[in-house]
Amino acid sequence: MSDMLIRNIPEPLKREIEQAARKSGQSLSGKAIALLREGMVAERQARLEPGLSAWDAIRATFAAENAIGDEFAKIMNEIEAERKRDFGRRPAKFATLTEPT
Repeated sequence: MSDMLIRNIPEPLKREIEQAARKSGQSLSGKAIALLREGMVAERQARLEPGLSAWDAIRATFAAENAIGDEFAKIMNEIEAERKRDFGRRPAKFATLTEPT
């Protein structure tokens, strides 16, 4: 983890964050990190590209919340690769029913 110094925070904003941290039982730093993370997710969702797959959008959201572990990401990548492989496959031929003569 690294540190970040944010200068010139308006006093009313700092008090508001402190109150929200106390209310939720978090430290000031913990609450500020949570608010920054929420802001980043909201910003990312606002500018999602139209060609982005549902999985990519979900993965981005979970990654922002640090909820995707390496093992889970590997499994989901394998599923996505298999799904994409199916796009080029020809559909199976089905026997056609004929009316009795």
